Amino acid sequence: MSNIEKPPLAAAFKALSNPHRLTLFNRLLNCCEPGTRCDAASATRFCVGDLGEGLEIAPSTLSHHLKELNRAGLVEMARKGKRVECWVEPEKLKTLSQFFQPNPP
Repeated sequence: MSNIEKPPLAAAFKALSNPHRLTLFNRLLNCCEPGTRCDAASATRFCVGDLGEGLEIAPSTLSHHLKELNRAGLVEMARKGKRVECWVEPEKLKTLSQFFQPNPP
């Protein structure tokens, strides 16, 4: 773990410790039906309204959770007219996966 910066990693794990944020992050990671293929744009970007479907939380709470994921560097957000799109930052996924890899001898 010596190559990984600990404060950003700790912020990412703290953000993911909330069940709603973990669910949102997981939805962004697994947006395609199993066994199907998606192009990069549709596989990694969601409109905020679509992302919150079925969570039974207020839109303001959804926005708060997404902002926390964004602050932790896990999710990127961009306004497209009236829509706000969200997607997982691929570089952060690499960092998270490195954390779980055994250190080489």
